Amino acid sequence: MAFASLPDSPLVTSAKIVIAGGFGVGKTTCVQSISEIPPINTEAWMTAASETVDRLDPGIDKTTTTVAMDFGRLTIGPDLVLYLFGTPGQPRFWPMWDDLCRGAVGALVLADTRNLEASFPAVNYFEQDSDVPFVVCVNLFDGALAHRLEDVREALTLSAEIPLITCDAREPSSVARALLAVVEHTMTRTTGPVPGALAVR
Repeated sequence: MAFASLPDSPLVTSAKIVIAGGFGVGKTTCVQSISEIPPINTEAWMTAASETVDRLDPGIDKTTTTVAMDFGRLTIGPDLVLYLFGTPGQPRFWPMWDDLCRGAVGALVLADTRNLEASFPAVNYFEQDSDVPFVVCVNLFDGALAHRLEDVREALTLSAEIPLITCDAREPSSVARALLAVVEHTMTRTTGPVPGALAVR
């Protein structure tokens, strides 16, 4: 009895990417905008009881906060699937970051230039307490870059080898480009220069 040969299926590689940053920087929005599956999140309502620990600047429209993590998935190509883990931003949840970063190949650290000091702990974590390669990304909340990237790099005291990019966390294509930057940076760190640009499906 003859069997028709099946075409070779490409080996699929899965990779874990962490999306980190300070409180209210856009991590949940980032995962929600790009995930091809209904994202899992642990959003909780912010109440009067949390005002002293989850305080935001006046005028920032935010009524919920992540208390554990966000989770989503993105297929980059026939052989690469990214699993996205968004960290909680509040200091009281920072001990969870070690667990969320375990097994990650790279991290996207979001920054908000309206509240840049909130990005220092995340940058410091990946510089000092983690060996996960990371890219810093300025979230374009108003759709435009308010400060030159050179000035942001200087303010965050980022070394030259750490990529600094921009994205709009509300726009899937923009988030996809940021995630590809993380993948390419990781590949450069581990295997040398990337032979060709990756493309989004």
